[in-house]
Formats: sequence, C-alpha cells, structure tokens
Amino acid sequence: MLKVTDKASEIIRDFLKDKKAGASIRVFLNMGCSGPSLGMALDENRSEADEVISVGSTTFVIEKDLLNQVKPISIDFVTTPQGAGFKLTSSLPEGGGCGSCSCH
Repeated sequence: MLKVTDKASEIIRDFLKDKKAGASIRVFLNMGCSGPSLGMALDENRSEADEVISVGSTTFVIEKDLLNQVKPISIDFVTTPQGAGFKLTSSLPEGGGCGSCSCH
C-alpha cells in the first residue's frame, strides 16, 4: 500500500527529528500545470477521513478516498542533474494537464 525506500526514510526521519512530537507526513493530491501529482507536507492534524500508515518510525497520513484511487504508493529520494528530492509514484495517471504554462 505504501513503500518508502531506505534513503527516503532516512531523509524524512532527519527532517522530523526537530519537529513537534506526533507530527506526521501528509501525502496529498497536488494539481499542477502538468496534471495531478502526489506531494508531501508536514501535518499535525488528522480526521476521520484519513488513513494513518506507519512505516518504521514515521507516520504517514492520506485521505482514505485518495489512497484507494492511487495505491500502491512508493516514496523514494532521488538525485538528478536538476537536483535532489522526493519522487512519489503511484497508479495515478501521469500527465493530462493543460500544458500551457512554462514551468521549467
């Protein structure tokens, strides 16, 4: 349902070490000019509509409806010539945006 690579787990744990106890990582749907994609953010709020998933010592939160639409989700940390960052992959179709912006 949710797979997190060792490298991504290490980066997330390091990020969370100075945060308030109980803080979690929210996986959310981001609508951009290239179509929908998954994103992550620090989150301290949960609702009945959320699925809470523990991976190692990290707690992830995602809306149940969204999880059912996009699972399985894989989180990795990658380094490319454009920079380093998290890469989230899922069954969410890629592309489909308007393609009219100049986001380079």
